[in-house]
Amino acid sequence: MRLAAAVIIPGDDLAEFIFLFELVHIRERLRSHQPTLINPAATTRQAAVAIVLREHLGQPQVLFIERSKKEGDPWSGHMAFPGGHRDPEDAGLREAAMRETLEEIGLDLTPFTYLGALNHERAQPRGRVLDMLIAPHIFEIHGDPHFAPNHEVAEVVWAPLTAMVRNQLHDMEERPVLGQMTVFNGYRLERGHFVWGLTYRILKSFFTTLDPKWVGPPEV
Repeated sequence: MRLAAAVIIPGDDLAEFIFLFELVHIRERLRSHQPTLINPAATTRQAAVAIVLREHLGQPQVLFIERSKKEGDPWSGHMAFPGGHRDPEDAGLREAAMRETLEEIGLDLTPFTYLGALNHERAQPRGRVLDMLIAPHIFEIHGDPHFAPNHEVAEVVWAPLTAMVRNQLHDMEERPVLGQMTVFNGYRLERGHFVWGLTYRILKSFFTTLDPKWVGPPEV
């Protein structure tokens, strides 16, 4: 069930605000960012996602995938960043994000620009905190690449970064959790896709990293 959206357009100086989230500033800010990392235990599951950015018609965009629906998968059908679990052969979590992106949507990030990492996140599907960390890594690509989604991906979607930063796309949606309907905050994309949960948390972490004064949308 979709609820009424709350829209906020922040800032006394909108031009300066928008500049903070242009790719030129993103590159500069991430160059000096030192992410907060989770020290994994021997049993901690490790995963990584790729935040893929590009400039399109003069505006920054970010890439999402819609995960295919799969029985027993807590992230079934969700909007997400490409990514997945670290394999033993991965040199690190950055390499895991790159490998998973190639496997899931056929996008090879090797020739493109690596911008940096964000703070680690904990997985909390349906309110349960798991012994699992997620490492977001950010890449900048150019052009309009061809995607080849595998069976895990239903759709690849580009979304306007600035509109999310300005909270213009903020929305709320009710979803069932443990037998009860629960309201979740997120961003509603052009074709109705709802970005919420872990991906929404990562986005807010990203925006705060770029501008510590960034104010998120009012949430329930």
